[in-house]
Amino acid sequence: MKQQQSLVTKILAPRTVLVSALLVAAALVAPRFAHAAALDQFKSFVASTQSARGEFSQQLVKIDSGTAKVSNKSTGTFIFARPGKFIWTYQKPYEQLLQADGDKLYIYDKDLNQVTIKKLGDALGSSPAAILFGSNDLEKNFTLKEAGTKNGLEWLEATPKAKDTTFDHIGIGLRNGVPEAMELRDSFGQVSLLTFTKFEKNPPMPANQFKFVVPKGADVFQ
Repeated sequence: MKQQQSLVTKILAPRTVLVSALLVAAALVAPRFAHAAALDQFKSFVASTQSARGEFSQQLVKIDSGTAKVSNKSTGTFIFARPGKFIWTYQKPYEQLLQADGDKLYIYDKDLNQVTIKKLGDALGSSPAAILFGSNDLEKNFTLKEAGTKNGLEWLEATPKAKDTTFDHIGIGLRNGVPEAMELRDSFGQVSLLTFTKFEKNPPMPANQFKFVVPKGADVFQ
């Protein structure tokens, strides 16, 4: 499978292939957040953001014999609506779509013209996805704490309470009340780095925004 597929898998929820990540939202700068702690900024972001869209970039960092190896950058777009609805589109270097309608996850590989369908189930609970577009009850599944300032961002650390999760620690970097970066660290010492740009908070969306239509001629696996 392509390197792109492995990157997707690294940010997905345990026991089921579920994007983390991934996705974020928010856009309008709120000056009152300028010097607020990361936890306060993030709680306000979650409470005020029901949907969003924007762009992302993603890289995987692996430590091999003391040397950091960084994967090629993947880029694309995202859109989400709480809880559990999203469209995460990889555009470069490979085209791939991950889309969830709140009940099922659809993974479409354009090169293979293949669709894989999975149940979301309870997998959102302790996944990075839950932080960004799950329910507002974050502290049910994560232990949250301040992680200081780095690269001009205020950082929050989220540690899953469940023991059988893919990630040991999830870092969220915020500026002016908006998440701009995530660091997803697994038990093997690998780190998935995501950055988010061009946020639009609570944009208008058609009722059928997250309805997935199987492309013509695609093979479907469930």
